Amino acid sequence: MTRIQASDTLIPRQVFEVPIEAGSDKKARDRSNSATDTSSQSSGVKLKKQIGLLDGVAIIVGVIVGAGIFVSPKGVLMFSGSIGQSLIVWVLCGVLSMVGALCYAELGTMIPKSGGDYAYIGTAFGPLPAFLYLWVALLILVPTGNAITALTFAQYLLKPFWPSCEAPIEAVQLLAAAMICVLTVINCYNVKWVTRVTDIFTGTKVVALMVIVGAGVWYLAGGNTDYWDQPFSGGHKEPGYIALAFYSGLFSYSGWNYLNFVTEELKDPYRNLPRAICISMPVVTIIYMVTNVAYFSVLSTDEILTSDAVAVTFGDKMLGFLSWIMPFAVACSTFGSLNGAIFASSRLFFVGARNGHLPAAISLININCLTPVPSLIFLCLITLMLLFIKDTYVLINYVSYVEALFTLVSVSGLLWLRYKQPKTERPIRVNLSLPIIYLIVCLFLVIASCTQSPTEVGVGTVIILSGIPVYYLTIHNPVQWLADTSQTINMWCSKFFICMPNQDKFD
Repeated sequence: MTRIQASDTLIPRQVFEVPIEAGSDKKARDRSNSATDTSSQSSGVKLKKQIGLLDGVAIIVGVIVGAGIFVSPKGVLMFSGSIGQSLIVWVLCGVLSMVGALCYAELGTMIPKSGGDYAYIGTAFGPLPAFLYLWVALLILVPTGNAITALTFAQYLLKPFWPSCEAPIEAVQLLAAAMICVLTVINCYNVKWVTRVTDIFTGTKVVALMVIVGAGVWYLAGGNTDYWDQPFSGGHKEPGYIALAFYSGLFSYSGWNYLNFVTEELKDPYRNLPRAICISMPVVTIIYMVTNVAYFSVLSTDEILTSDAVAVTFGDKMLGFLSWIMPFAVACSTFGSLNGAIFASSRLFFVGARNGHLPAAISLININCLTPVPSLIFLCLITLMLLFIKDTYVLINYVSYVEALFTLVSVSGLLWLRYKQPKTERPIRVNLSLPIIYLIVCLFLVIASCTQSPTEVGVGTVIILSGIPVYYLTIHNPVQWLADTSQTINMWCSKFFICMPNQDKFD
């Protein structure tokens, strides 16, 4: 297939073997053959490396520790059946996430491109599987998660104004929309601002969780150990329930791979990516463990299972007139989590567009701020549309299965690349047993969910497969009017947002 400009919507079949570069191919080859041109190229329009080790840790912790641990840890308890078994699930989910994160550290240092799973699946298995991941991320994974987080933020920020009832849905939606727009502006303007917001709100949510832990320890120290008399009573042993318990736990850990989405903006990624993972994942696991111990010490199983927001119920019971801290903590947590998610996930669509899988306008970079402004605005618009769909929460039921499936594909790619490209440089090489263990567990979760939640699995699979005709109609053999429309949009966005194509080189 004839090679094309980065401004077109088409994608060459060999794109993941020879990555697309912005601008003319002939000029790109000339620059690569000239040392002086290489130094000139390094100062072109590209994403800047501004994320340090602490910023990376804050992004991972900030994205993972969202509203889940405050609002609904009851999912793990519901499917585990007992507090003892649920604690084991929380710890094993943390260990499994750590194993997965280490596998992604190898992939991220071997393939130092932004885009995370999209880049890894494309390198291992080609453009179609990579597009299917991008397709599902575009329709479900990213905007739905962001919309749910924004709605949760608005609900708990407005709760003090409607203490005895739910806030009007219109007020919740408008506040959530305003939050998304504000964070999008911050992300468009300056990466440093993004990392500062992430650092501040990550610290805030950790402090709030320490308040919960402190209150729980104080309660236990008073001899209140009634709920721990039979911690394993009523535990479920059916594989389907165990799988669903793990799904709930892993959903609360989701986000550990977000730093891989922004590898190109990470300072010294070969050192800082694995270090950030090895610091943040044990921290999150310990936080989740001690927080759940505090919940189980103060609240009965029935109280947890009937509560819409466990942290708020905990605050009402333990904090007295300071109980307002918990809704505020949930709001701060979701604000910081959404900020990190917008920053990382916008790079996924940026890289997808750069590779020709989305309109090329989304791959443009603002020449003043050096941020992917069109990608951020594109993500903002999709998320805003989902805010005003009544059944937005229903979509979240399909996220865990789809995410587990594509994580399985990514880790399979690691094993395949070990076989296919054994001599490729790997700054980090994990023990072969780790990806095999992770693959077996993910395979069990995917298969078990088919028997326990066939509807969710079926709908998720249909959404994935619906991307195949889209790929062949718009990318593999696109009609001319689509290419012309993409070029027109690309030119308009370049002028309106003062943007240029990415001028960095990716090997």
